[in-house]
Amino acid sequence: MRAFGNRDKVNVGDTMLGSQVALVLKSRNSKYPEGSKVLAYVGWRDHTICNPDKLKGMYSMVLPLPDLKGLPDSYALGPCGMTGLTAYFGLLKICEPKKGELVVVNSAAGAVGSLVGQIAKIKGCKVVGFAGSDEKVNWIKEDLQFNFAFNYKQVHLDSILKKFCLEGIDCYYDNVGGEFSYTVLKNMNMFGRVALSGSLSQYNNGLNAENKIPFDYFNLVCKQIKMEGFNTSRWVADFEDGVKQMATWIHEGKIIVRETHTKGFENMAQAFIDLLEGKSIGKSIVVL
Repeated sequence: MRAFGNRDKVNVGDTMLGSQVALVLKSRNSKYPEGSKVLAYVGWRDHTICNPDKLKGMYSMVLPLPDLKGLPDSYALGPCGMTGLTAYFGLLKICEPKKGELVVVNSAAGAVGSLVGQIAKIKGCKVVGFAGSDEKVNWIKEDLQFNFAFNYKQVHLDSILKKFCLEGIDCYYDNVGGEFSYTVLKNMNMFGRVALSGSLSQYNNGLNAENKIPFDYFNLVCKQIKMEGFNTSRWVADFEDGVKQMATWIHEGKIIVRETHTKGFENMAQAFIDLLEGKSIGKSIVVL
């Protein structure tokens, strides 16, 4: 959030960035009739007055709620929204996984990571996931059918990778960064691909922190590994297709969705804190 806030010039006291599914109460815009629902990127607020046609940018806009064919509205914020599209495009466009390859994902019980692993399974890959509690590990192993899952707090990462990724790692979807990523990169195959989606290990550092991590440059050169950061907005022209595909996989039972719900707008800050402290599983949703 600090990274987005710094980029978009969010100051102390401003409205926090965020998205919501909202009901149109009053309207003078024929594209958004009263009683309809919208997907609104307007920040943390319970009521909004705006002209959707004058909002600019990826994180300040209002769109008609997509037709999810009977799925819960909240899925437009998760697997059929920006969260799902981050997993979908980040894995398929950056990592380009091939059938039979091995994919490693961290924060694997989170909103993005849990979808990454399932999409990789759909594509015929072997998936190794890491999460921060036994409950999360059991969920991604038993319910999501990851091939292997581990509590990163209780294992020696390098030993686990050498034991369970015997043929090396082909794709790495990184939500964490830091020492974890340094270790994974050492165990990657020739022509490995890395999607840099997040840096959870550094989110609590100050804005002016250098955020340095160990980096085996020689290893990346010799193995010709591709590392690429991305912003999901790169594929905005393909969002509709991505949403349709994610919804289809959910309807077909190929993707399982889990949400952690918090009741009440007044509890939104606590829900956000719980998310950063690893207390939620899947997508965190605040219900008004």
